Amino acid sequence: MTATEARVDVIHHSRGEGPTVWFGDAIYTFKATHETTNGSLTFAEASVPPGSGPPPHVHPRADEAFFILSGELEFLNGTETFRAGEGDFVFVPRGTRHCFRNVGLHVSRLLFLFTPSSGLENFFGEIGKPAQAGVAPAPLTDEQKRQIVELAPKHGLRLAL
Repeated sequence: MTATEARVDVIHHSRGEGPTVWFGDAIYTFKATHETTNGSLTFAEASVPPGSGPPPHVHPRADEAFFILSGELEFLNGTETFRAGEGDFVFVPRGTRHCFRNVGLHVSRLLFLFTPSSGLENFFGEIGKPAQAGVAPAPLTDEQKRQIVELAPKHGLRLAL
């Protein structure tokens, strides 16, 4: 290993472990981050309540992949929509306008991956709040919505409403 190469150790998080934040009424648990993978990827689990999901956006520098564990999500692909459910996989190439919304009756659970990592977990951490066991997350406040617009470019995210 050269002096400029960073060492990355094996990462193991047991079920339910990893930094967990409320981002509005959704819950995100980060299993691997920009920091822990030396920028290789970001990997997280999300629980998204009915009617919830991010606004249309673009990741100019990272591809994003989703695996739906449960529930039904409607995805935007540019200007077209499609539905994805339990066991489905969705790949979104960098530069593609996209979003998703839970269109089901129950909380949807999904895994998502950014590669390479753009450090987007820091965006969630700056705007969201640390999750608390036994307490329900609240919808985004007006201040958090303002922060999303303000901080998105800093984190390699372009809103595409």
